[in-house]
Amino acid sequence: MSSVARWAYTARATVWQFLSINDWNGQKTFGPPEVFDCGYASKSERVTDANGVEFTSKQILYTERADIKQQDMVLIGESVELNPIAAGAAEVRLVNRDQDLEGVADDFTIFT
Repeated sequence: MSSVARWAYTARATVWQFLSINDWNGQKTFGPPEVFDCGYASKSERVTDANGVEFTSKQILYTERADIKQQDMVLIGESVELNPIAAGAAEVRLVNRDQDLEGVADDFTIFT
């Protein structure tokens, strides 16, 4: 972790990795909850996801965690709830990759 990230990412959030979707009933399956360091803002921004769909963000998270992707579920704060919907998590709609100022690890901006 870069010294800038150590200074800036002082909050904790939880991610549930999207694993699959059942073709018969449309139910999504997620991995167990994983807690990570982040910064965040409750900010509405008009953005376009990787599929070209325009949406207004609800929350924006900033982190060095590189494996968060579209369709994962995230929650600001720590959770051990296995069901992300029951925990109140939001779906990741867009992930942007940005250069780390120190060149240690890239930074990621996550939009829900």
